Amino acid sequence: MPERLRKFIGMVVLVVFVVVYALVVVTIPIQNIPGALMWLAYAVAGLIWVLPAGLIIAWMQKPRAPRT
Repeated sequence: MPERLRKFIGMVVLVVFVVVYALVVVTIPIQNIPGALMWLAYAVAGLIWVLPAGLIIAWMQKPRAPRT
């Protein structure tokens, strides 16, 4: 896959992921977590999204396979 196409796909996936993740994080804790612990839920959720985003970025930066 050409590098430019891989980066474009990765960018689109990353933007969609962050938007969906933010919407899920905003709705889930409000329904299930008491008010005093909500700040902790948002802090943890604010850190967890970095893991899948890092994997997407690593895939985007992967060097092109050499032609043989």
